[in-house]
Amino acid sequence: MSSPEYEQLLLNLKRLRLGGLTESLEGHLKRAAATNMSYQDFLSGLVHEALEHRQQRGVALRIKKARFPFQKRLEDFDFDFQPSLNRQKVKALASLKFVDQRENVIFLGPPGVGKTHLAVALGLEACQGGYKVAFTTLHDLVNDLHASLADRSLAEKLQALSRPHILIIDEVGYLPLDKERANYFFQVVAGRYEQGSVILTSNKSFTDWGTALGDGVIASAILDRLLHHSTVFNIRGQSYRLKEKRDSVLKEEVAMIQS
Repeated sequence: MSSPEYEQLLLNLKRLRLGGLTESLEGHLKRAAATNMSYQDFLSGLVHEALEHRQQRGVALRIKKARFPFQKRLEDFDFDFQPSLNRQKVKALASLKFVDQRENVIFLGPPGVGKTHLAVALGLEACQGGYKVAFTTLHDLVNDLHASLADRSLAEKLQALSRPHILIIDEVGYLPLDKERANYFFQVVAGRYEQGSVILTSNKSFTDWGTALGDGVIASAILDRLLHHSTVFNIRGQSYRLKEKRDSVLKEEVAMIQS
């Protein structure tokens, strides 16, 4: 279908930021003509598709801005491999009520048990639900804040970290912090206290945070704010990575025997 009027219509759609309709417009017009569709039904169909395109673009943009290290969903998580984890309690978080109530979620456990997977999965659910999410490791977070002293942008960066509906802080306790960087961590948590949700993963029990953060007083102040409105999961299970390695080695041994 091509005419000056049709080409102008396509151009106008793009000017209205409805470029997604240009690919399907011809099909809509043909269906409308074939079914003698009313003007209202035709317009309703176009508006519905435009809204879907806009929603999909919004979700994609929020996921991109979140900077997840990977994309894994709750349905991808092997709850059978981690029987200590309350499946219903985790899946209930997908309702995202904790975000509206500005509550925190904390996943504790040894390396490889799926803490980051669960944090990312909840972050993706939130992006789908229209919420803004930011992902970082604690190491990257505090080092970035420390570096901001050079251009005097610390206050600005702290303010930016208070804006997302969810801030995911991964790998708390994996690397020790000095007192100065632990203080940056405290400022981030204090700035979000009862203002926005934090999803946090750590391989350390709360009693070890004083050592991991280099200062028991700062650790207590951080925990006081994090735990006030929070759901805590202590995952006591095996490592997925070790399981995958064992399975891979076993397959190789079986293949060698069969050959």
